[in-house]
Amino acid sequence: MIIGQPDPDTPQFPPMFRGEALRADLDPFAKAISAAMRGIDPGLIVWSEDRTMARAALVLAPEEPLEKAIGAVFAGELGLADSLGALAPPEVAVHFRWPDRIKVNGALCGRLRAAASTTIPGAEPDWLVVAIEMPVLPVGNREPGQSPDQTTLLEEGCGDITIPQLIESWSRHTLVWINRYMDDGFAPLHAAWRAKCDTLGEVVQSPRKGVFMGLDELGGMLIKNESGTDIIPLTFILEAKA
Repeated sequence: MIIGQPDPDTPQFPPMFRGEALRADLDPFAKAISAAMRGIDPGLIVWSEDRTMARAALVLAPEEPLEKAIGAVFAGELGLADSLGALAPPEVAVHFRWPDRIKVNGALCGRLRAAASTTIPGAEPDWLVVAIEMPVLPVGNREPGQSPDQTTLLEEGCGDITIPQLIESWSRHTLVWINRYMDDGFAPLHAAWRAKCDTLGEVVQSPRKGVFMGLDELGGMLIKNESGTDIIPLTFILEAKA
């Protein structure tokens, strides 16, 4: 490395964000939750030094009820899609599957995760953690094409993208979407997310079988089946705190 030049193995984060590297055998999502529960200042991104999967978790401190703050999940998804749009070859297609899956060229390739200090929709959370996990290299003995519904960035022609590069880009694009959410509300994120969802109007099996009719004003899933139309709130994505 040339003195004075950024380390290519370390993501460079935008203003308001700061990074903490974590050994490959540890979970950035769990570490970020632990830090948030201790009252750490928001803006921390815990990222893994894993060389097979991009994993990073962002600590936020929302100032609104959880049912609205959870829109940060869409910011994280859109930030990841924009990162791939900037770094991947132009023929690579990125789509979403509600509420948390990322698809690359039609196959599942990563997910968003989220946890908060509360699961009560109308309560204001003390903290919210949003994380990404995206496989870059095949793991174990799996051969390319062995699981057609699962893929990695390498298998989709994105072998030139490094994990630090992807995490850095994700942080920057996610910040753009967070700022847009703060300035313009959820509507722009809602519209952008819908544009990248390829199952609208189709029968889905998860998280409940039915026709995916669209999203409510808070990003919840509208799903129609024999009993009528149900709403599954976006807070469905929340995982239990460790």
